[in-house]
Amino acid sequence: MLIPCIDLQQGKAVQLVHGKKRELAIADVMSLLLKFKSYKWLHIIDLDAAMGKGNNTDLARKLCREAAKRFGMKVRVGGGIRTVRRAEEITKWGAHQVIVGSAAFKKGKINAPFLRQLRIRVGRSAIVVALDTAKGQVVIKGWREKLRIRPENVMEQLKPFCAAFLCTDVDREGTMTGANLEWFEHLRSATSHPVIAAGGITSHREIDALERMGMDAAVGMALYKNRLQ
Repeated sequence: MLIPCIDLQQGKAVQLVHGKKRELAIADVMSLLLKFKSYKWLHIIDLDAAMGKGNNTDLARKLCREAAKRFGMKVRVGGGIRTVRRAEEITKWGAHQVIVGSAAFKKGKINAPFLRQLRIRVGRSAIVVALDTAKGQVVIKGWREKLRIRPENVMEQLKPFCAAFLCTDVDREGTMTGANLEWFEHLRSATSHPVIAAGGITSHREIDALERMGMDAAVGMALYKNRLQ
């Protein structure tokens, strides 16, 4: 299944290469809901909040509510969700699930106390843990900090706290060079939990290949540039 992504930065919908270089920016963010209305799921990511550079809360809330109420889409919201209170707030927007990344780790280890509280307050079914990687290692804080952790080694420990994993291949994110199917197959074999793949996906062939593995595909750049083959 293809899942479109709306990444927010400074009030615009953007696409970044490797999470750093801005490739494009769309000012009329709400218009994207019409573009994506036929899809079952939508990802909304607040990049500024993820990077600790402010937030796009008002815009993210408006997008989430419109997508859910007007178009009946299921929405996942991520980016800078570092407290249980923030996660609760976002679920009240109508978000079906919240995506937590940086807060799932503390001092280079799994932040089990936070995840337990989150599970109690919002429910395991509403939690997706982001295991984004660069060179095979987990990266957090807007992909600026690398941990000495490989995702396949912590999936079983994280499994009791979440409904799924979002795995972004930062090495290919925004590059439109094609998905690293071998890497995603490796991750798929590491857990029985649902896995959403992201990073470099440019074709329906890749989306079909991921679906055969039992994985959904979160797509950004190829959709925005109308280059999905």
